[in-house]
Amino acid sequence: MNSQSTHAFIALGSNLEQPVSQVLQAFEELDQLPDSTLISRSSLYRSAPIGKLDQPDFINAVACIETTLTAHDLLQKLLEIEQRHGRKRTSLNAPRTLDLDILLYGDLQCRDEKLTIPHPRMTERAFVLRPLLEIAPDCIIPGRGQITQFLSYCLDQKLEQIVP
Repeated sequence: MNSQSTHAFIALGSNLEQPVSQVLQAFEELDQLPDSTLISRSSLYRSAPIGKLDQPDFINAVACIETTLTAHDLLQKLLEIEQRHGRKRTSLNAPRTLDLDILLYGDLQCRDEKLTIPHPRMTERAFVLRPLLEIAPDCIIPGRGQITQFLSYCLDQKLEQIVP
């Protein structure tokens, strides 16, 4: 990558149609994104659903890519991957085959009709913070601080590291 590249952290989640396979396949697809390279990926974690509780547990992970895509172009590519995995957006917190969210994009802070970075709820989710801490222990959330300070807010959330 050239000097214009940015490190982006992406949350992955699935709880339908073989979730472990969905997430592992998505790691491979992230590595195939144009002008991008998969730098690291976390272990997989099993988490209980939040919000809509009457659904299967989720498999979650976090990946770091180096990319020259803009944040909005990256979002578009992630939406295309979700669509290839059969993602249906029916309601908030609904079950899904694959969910890909940009958590961080370098030091960018933005909020528009399509994209908010840093991800607005990342500091409230153990299934984001623990995998992110695994691959980026010194990570700082722009405008908010060190990720470690937010883990105490999530102690009541069930999270289990798994091996695929």
